[in-house]
Amino acid sequence: MSMPADLETDSVRLREAMAKGLAADGVLADPAWRQAVEAVPRHRFVPGFYLPADERDGQGLTIWEPVNAELDYGRWLAAAYSDTTLITQFDGEEPDWKQPAVRHGGAPTSSSTLPSLVLRMWADADVQEGHTVLEIGTGTGYSTALACERIGSADVTSIEVDGRRLEQAASALYRCGYTPTLAVADGLYGYWPEASFDRIVAACSFRAVPPALLSQTRPGGKILLTLSGWLHGYARVLLTVAEDGTAEGQLLGGTVSFMLARTHAAPVFGNPAHWAAGLPDESRSTRHSPERITAATGEAFHLRFLAQSAVPDAQMTTVGETVHLIDIVTGSAATLTPHESGWWQVREGGPVRLWERIERVLDAYDAAGAPGPETFTLHVFDGGQYLRHAQMPALPLPRP
Repeated sequence: MSMPADLETDSVRLREAMAKGLAADGVLADPAWRQAVEAVPRHRFVPGFYLPADERDGQGLTIWEPVNAELDYGRWLAAAYSDTTLITQFDGEEPDWKQPAVRHGGAPTSSSTLPSLVLRMWADADVQEGHTVLEIGTGTGYSTALACERIGSADVTSIEVDGRRLEQAASALYRCGYTPTLAVADGLYGYWPEASFDRIVAACSFRAVPPALLSQTRPGGKILLTLSGWLHGYARVLLTVAEDGTAEGQLLGGTVSFMLARTHAAPVFGNPAHWAAGLPDESRSTRHSPERITAATGEAFHLRFLAQSAVPDAQMTTVGETVHLIDIVTGSAATLTPHESGWWQVREGGPVRLWERIERVLDAYDAAGAPGPETFTLHVFDGGQYLRHAQMPALPLPRP
């Protein structure tokens, strides 16, 4: 791929502008991280990526437009130095950048996370010089490069489950002069050859805290990861590991979502109509609308995670106006349909009353005065993993 002669000059100018913007937003409080942003050439880590078009296609699917220097140099470089997540892979399939094509829909499986979030993760984990760090999810390698620039390559280990992704990231890192320890590995098991670590930071999400990560963290060390699940509820937690191998920490605020670790991905549930056909005819009025966990608000984002903790094996999909909850582990299901009265009607079947469980959590949340994420503590020990709040019943996470 041929690059314009003024690429380096253009990229320096855009890097400085991005750093200035991030600093103005309060993301770069630490001068050392600002220096890292100004030093690391993000464009070398994202030679090709996809951006969403302004409009969806006739089926309502997102139209993803390929972007690289040959297609549109200006758009490519501007996007590389914008505070935007750049999608680099869909459905685990490597794009053909020799013949880039527009995509309709698809599940993103690799990306270069927006720089403000990368920096927020490193800052929230309190990564400092002298720390040994494990990053889970190398992706394009950009966040790895920032860590190498900040604390030195010798103290950085980064693992990636996709070998092709890691190969590309390794090439970009080495060309830029960064030499961290890199390995193809599943983040569920950390990386024993380089353990123990002072900090573990995950750029993917897990249904529960993987025990291997606790074992690979030094006493007093910290683990920053995103918890997620099959309802697509998310919460970030910063855990401190104790001498006895247990850990606890508060949930962090904000609405952050990461792709689930591939080994934690949700199973296929089939046709929602088949599940609905097996439900009893009788229904009841709901105490809570499903919109409480589906609305595009910070509170709904938080509530969806709490609801997910109550029904960890459930999945949710909407067909027309009907909301389906499906749990293929227990064989339970529920459908919620809006009623002309303004209330919703629910039909439930199977050993677990899915919506009833979620409503109990919503009841407790309201009774506790709508507590925010920072008021919840996650406790991890041999007996399990529990989300606790002083005024609500404990919520267990699924077995890791």
